[in-house]
Amino acid sequence: MASLRCLNDEHGRNWSAINGDCVEVARQMPDQCLDFSIYSPPFAAIFVYSDNESDMGNCASDDEFRTHYQFLVNEMFRLHKPGTLSAVHCSDLPATKWKDGEIGLKDFMGDIVRAHQEAGFVLHSRVTIWRDPVVEMTRTKALGLLYKQVTKDSSRSRVGMPDYLCVFRKPGEREKPIEHDRNMFPVEAWQKLASPVWMDINQTRTLNSSSETGIALPKSGEEEKHICPLQLDVIENALFLWSNPGDVVFSPFMGIGSEGAMSVKHKRKFIGTELKATYWKQACRHLEAFDAAADDLFSVAAE
Repeated sequence: MASLRCLNDEHGRNWSAINGDCVEVARQMPDQCLDFSIYSPPFAAIFVYSDNESDMGNCASDDEFRTHYQFLVNEMFRLHKPGTLSAVHCSDLPATKWKDGEIGLKDFMGDIVRAHQEAGFVLHSRVTIWRDPVVEMTRTKALGLLYKQVTKDSSRSRVGMPDYLCVFRKPGEREKPIEHDRNMFPVEAWQKLASPVWMDINQTRTLNSSSETGIALPKSGEEEKHICPLQLDVIENALFLWSNPGDVVFSPFMGIGSEGAMSVKHKRKFIGTELKATYWKQACRHLEAFDAAADDLFSVAAE
């Protein structure tokens, strides 16, 4: 990539990792340079990633987040080539009595969809990702998921919250079709991915768990586990369905490099931005390791 105004950057054979604000970096990137993008945005004010005022996770309100996020989505539309796709991981968000007035759910997925439609994208597909409600109950202690609530007053009980992968298409025709060899992609595999609900996503298979990556990840003494890394199964499914080997893949919220690691593993080029310096450094180490092992990993994956 050409020189960018940013906090820091590193580059490898098949990747570029930029430490900086995603909107500011995106504004410096050339028109129609992306073949695919996949990322998980900050879930409004649910998690505190850093103390940087540019961090979207630090927005004071849902309206402020939507305004900030719209700037990015507008840039994403400009950066995507016609006919290419952008996959956004999200979920509904809990509404609390102290902040929102009532206990319930907020339609965060709807906000994501409306932001993309306003920018010019078309809603192409939407995948529901099953999550274990018992795990959610154990982690959050949500009133609506407690068994005692069913016996006390089940009008306050609710079902578990799935994740979603919303996929958007920039209007126009893709320059190079995404074609699959029937021998490598039998109809049974397609039927599994074509399901509107992905039931077999391994929630623990992330870059936080080195035993799940297939390679020995480098240690520097500065490791920091990501608060909520995107599952590698989700990324691989999306890359396989909606991109070609050699495509340029972008993640504006790179985190510790999950989307990038899977991109270089599967012979894609990757560009990622990350505002938090400790995550960015971790991502660079992951990207370098996966890039160095890409040939061997690809051979194993193809068997």
